[in-house]
Amino acid sequence: MKKNELSLESYDYELPRELIASIPVIPRENARLLVYDRGDFSITHATFGEFAEFLPKETLLVFNDARVIPARIYGKKPQEKALGGGKIEALFHKEIAKNVYLMQFRGRLKIGSIVEFGGVFAKILKSCEGGFKEAAFFRDRECLLPLSHWEFFEFLEQCGHIPLPPYIKREDEEVDRENYNSVFARNLGAIAAPTASLHFSEESFKALQKEFKTAFVTLHVGAGTFLGVSAENILEHRMHEESFVIPPVSAGAIEKASHITAIGTTAARAVEHFARTKRTKGECNLFLHPQNKPILAHALLTNFHLPKTTLLMLVASFVGLEEMRRIYNEAIKEKYRFYSYGDGMLIL
Repeated sequence: MKKNELSLESYDYELPRELIASIPVIPRENARLLVYDRGDFSITHATFGEFAEFLPKETLLVFNDARVIPARIYGKKPQEKALGGGKIEALFHKEIAKNVYLMQFRGRLKIGSIVEFGGVFAKILKSCEGGFKEAAFFRDRECLLPLSHWEFFEFLEQCGHIPLPPYIKREDEEVDRENYNSVFARNLGAIAAPTASLHFSEESFKALQKEFKTAFVTLHVGAGTFLGVSAENILEHRMHEESFVIPPVSAGAIEKASHITAIGTTAARAVEHFARTKRTKGECNLFLHPQNKPILAHALLTNFHLPKTTLLMLVASFVGLEEMRRIYNEAIKEKYRFYSYGDGMLIL
């Protein structure tokens, strides 16, 4: 029976637990690659070592160079330290203003509460929609010496943890700082990786740059990328916002390109947002789905995504709902590794 492309239930599927990847494939090029051709509806099984062989020579490869920061921090309420309680977990989302940061906290906190993170203190300023809170960070609890922008991000680098997605059931390790970032990641601010890019080593990336035209955008992936859709009609879903920048040289290359391959859903969203608005920086809340299809990106490299998420709906915007379901059924049957550290698919 044909599924309704606007029904949330159409984007559900069952995945065996053992197909969720908790560590990446090393070397990166050994990860598997499912190639789907929209011209003849064919599916080819390959590896990332063969990625370039499937691309048209004229394509422009658009990469997201956002870098994941150690955005998860652990602390305590100072007044409860002596009692051994009051443990607090916090996740940075974005900088809103000078020394004002949008955060998620796990633990009971009121407005005005102080949390200590290893000599740095956070003060809760206000509660926001969606369970977020605004907080300011200080060096001294008594004098409330504010952290500068650079001091705050240096504090995260020193004390923070890589925020691995919740479906990776383990604590982060030092090696995740490298593994959960692409080899070309440079612009700090993301709290989740543009995972399609994780499949390229220094060598394979340099080879792609020699063979194809390339462009870079920055879209800072937020935790909203993992959130499931709750609206039964997906058109009623309120899309999360993510900060983006498209440098002038990249905007020019995108406008001139006769064929574009988006390396990841975030690169696709940045390209498609630019196609619709001509904006090169700001907040991107573009929701691609079967009734809002890409108008500029011709091909997409992406990983396999969680059920009932906007990422899965974005894939369906390229291939249609029924073909998306067929591709995913094939990937499960062939035991592809799913999600952030998993295998990938190329839509041509």
